[in-house]
Amino acid sequence: MQIERVYNNNVVQVFDDKNREVIVMGRGIGFQRKSGDFLDPSLIEKKFVLEDQEKAQELSQIYGDLKAEEIDLVMAVIKHGQALLEEQFDISLYIALADHLHYALTRLTEGLALTNPLAWEIRKFCPKEYEVGLYATDLMTSRLGLSFVSDQNKQGEAASVALHFINAQKNGRLGEKNQQVGKMIVDILEIIRLHFGSLAEETSLNYHRLVTHINYFAQRVVNGMVQGQNDAFLYEQVKVNYPQAFACTEKIKTYVEQAYDFPMSRDEQVYLTIHIQRQEMNK
Repeated sequence: MQIERVYNNNVVQVFDDKNREVIVMGRGIGFQRKSGDFLDPSLIEKKFVLEDQEKAQELSQIYGDLKAEEIDLVMAVIKHGQALLEEQFDISLYIALADHLHYALTRLTEGLALTNPLAWEIRKFCPKEYEVGLYATDLMTSRLGLSFVSDQNKQGEAASVALHFINAQKNGRLGEKNQQVGKMIVDILEIIRLHFGSLAEETSLNYHRLVTHINYFAQRVVNGMVQGQNDAFLYEQVKVNYPQAFACTEKIKTYVEQAYDFPMSRDEQVYLTIHIQRQEMNK
């Protein structure tokens, strides 16, 4: 392969044997190289056929800021993710994950702790992606000698890495409906969290019951199964007795109608309001 352009020590643009423009990545692959030089194929760790010049520029900028051990970390995590998820990822994941890990490592070095409010949901509903995230956090400690402030911080970082792999999958191992269910659960819990400012402890029984109820509700939504007798008496009772929980349910109702064109019955609103009220009373 002949080099067409050197972006930095780790990213170069070449012509392949089919005379296509290709971005290739590898540790030190562009070191002391220039246009016209021939590339050692053994240094190539990843290559992309050049279709988006803007993404190529973004890739080169991000990887230009990475240390060699950071590039090794990104490559190892994506390789593990590809094997575990049985998925091949395009250039977007290499950009997003590298950028994320670079700043995550910076935070760890400075002793800063960030939590991910969706960690529990990701761990429960996307276990394989979460496992890839844990693999990344383990490499951060074993290879780079960094320490997390707490187990909660480590779990939050694993969940954040997992999100990149969830978003990057085109033909994921989960069916389309299951993906919709998982997304809806996360979205509804986020609506509740934002409405009240927090949620009950993830280990609490009422939180578990709430998530279980939302899970079954989400399955009904994606399958178009409207349930309930629209009991007007119960509806008015919870509306009066649990005004904050009911207002939160109204937000969820609006979200479901707009995002999934699903008419939420009054009975669905009643049961969801009761579950939300229970978890709020036991925070």
